[in-house]
Amino acid sequence: MARAWQLTSRPQGMPTTDNAALAEVALPELGEGMVHVRNRWLSVDPYMRGRMNDVKSYVPPFQIGQPMEGGAVGEVVESRDPGFSPGDTVMHMAGWRDEAIVPAASLNKLPSMPGVEPQAFLGNLGLTGGTAYFGLLEAAEAKAGDIVFVSAAAGAVGSAVVQIAKAKGMTVIGSAGGADKCEFVKSLGADEVIDYKAGPVIKSLLAAAPKGIDVYFDNVGGDHLDAALAVARKDARFAMCGMIDGYNSGEPTSLRYFMRIIAMRIRLQGFIYTDYLGSLGDFYRDMGAMMAAGQLKSRDTVVEGLDQTLDAFLGLFTGANTGKMLVRL
Repeated sequence: MARAWQLTSRPQGMPTTDNAALAEVALPELGEGMVHVRNRWLSVDPYMRGRMNDVKSYVPPFQIGQPMEGGAVGEVVESRDPGFSPGDTVMHMAGWRDEAIVPAASLNKLPSMPGVEPQAFLGNLGLTGGTAYFGLLEAAEAKAGDIVFVSAAAGAVGSAVVQIAKAKGMTVIGSAGGADKCEFVKSLGADEVIDYKAGPVIKSLLAAAPKGIDVYFDNVGGDHLDAALAVARKDARFAMCGMIDGYNSGEPTSLRYFMRIIAMRIRLQGFIYTDYLGSLGDFYRDMGAMMAAGQLKSRDTVVEGLDQTLDAFLGLFTGANTGKMLVRL
C-alpha cells in the first residue's frame, strides 16, 4: 500500500496537525498511458495553504479525504507509456505521498545537467526559480540599474530573486527575519538587508533606500507592501507574487499608502508561474548559464521522511526554512 497525506478538515486560520492525516491508499491498476512513480523529493510551498480553502482560485482546492498535491521528483518504477522507462527521473505534481500512478502526460522527464541534483528542479530550476525569474524580469520588467526591494528574501523564491537581480546588474535590498537569515541574504549578494524583526519595516527601508525603489517583489504583503508603496519612485513596478502575511489571518493587507499608487504611477502586476510556460526554454537556458557561472546558488532546508511533510509545510509560516523547504523520502 502507498501512503499519502489527505486533507481531513479545512483550517480556520493557521493550519494544524488536525487538518490532515497520513493514510494508506490503494494504487490503481497500471493502465495504458500510465506510469508508476516512486517519489524521492517533495516540495512544500506557501501557495498550498490557499488550496486548503474551498474557494475558486487559479488552482482547484484540495478535496476532503483525498490525497493532497504538490511538486515532486521521483523515479519511474514501471511504465505503460513508450516515453518513459524504469529508472527515469521525473517531475510531477503527485506529491504529499510516497508512490503514485499518474498519466504519462503529467510527467516531465528531467534532463541530465552536470553538477545539478534532481531536487534543483523543485527549486531554482523549477516552479520556485521560475516564479522568481518571470516575476522579476517579466511581470516587473526589472532591468540593470534598478533598485529592487525583495521581501522574504531568505525564502525559496526571495533568495532566487536576490541573485537573479544581482546577476542582471540591479541594486538589491532584501528583507529577512533575524540575524542568521539576514547574513544569508547578504551572502547572496544583496547590497542592503533589513531585519524586519528589529524594527518598523518602513523606517528600515527608508534608511536602506534613501533614493527610493524602482521594483518591489512582494512575497509578504502587510507592512512590507506598505513600506514599498511609501518608498516607491515614479513609475515603480511591483511583482505581486504572494502575501504570506495574510494567508492564515484572512485579513486584507492594509494598503496604508494606497494613494501613492496614483501619485507615483505605480504598477502592481499579479502573476503566477504558469503564465509563462511558453518561455520555459529561455528560462532554462538563462538560469542554467547563471548557475554554471556561479551566480546562482541554493540553500535548502531538508526534512527527512514522509511522516514529517505536514510539519515541514507548517514550518513555512513560522520561519523554519532558509531557502527552499524540501522533504526527502
